[in-house]
Amino acid sequence: MVRPKKLGHLVLRVRDLDRSEQFYSDVLGLNVRAKLEGQMVFMNAADDASHELALVSVGDDAPGPEVSRVGLYHFAWEMESFEDLRRMYHELLERGLNIQGIGDHGISIGIYFADPDGNEIEVFYELPRKQWPEGDVFQGNFP
Repeated sequence: MVRPKKLGHLVLRVRDLDRSEQFYSDVLGLNVRAKLEGQMVFMNAADDASHELALVSVGDDAPGPEVSRVGLYHFAWEMESFEDLRRMYHELLERGLNIQGIGDHGISIGIYFADPDGNEIEVFYELPRKQWPEGDVFQGNFP
């Protein structure tokens, strides 16, 4: 069976393109790689990626994410170290962002918050593989 190498990018529909670009630049430090003015913004964290996140404008009246609908639950950005995750937590609090949850999944520790359109974001630190629990079932909590 042929399978993908890795997830390449995620595209989010947003109400206000400029506001979302500013949020992802300020809060997560993403770089703007390219723009289709008024339509899309392509952003990355990894220097070797053309983009990992693209934002597409759908207008101010678009309905927001709904918990009971099929679709995206959240997407996650991996932090380099546990200390970086800890610093990110404090930065999120300093910005006045609502921390929606903190999860210890046994293999990773994640912090959950939302962007201006209500899309849930996780920043996480993945434990080294040798620290993962044995077997296929991971223990931990789920926010």
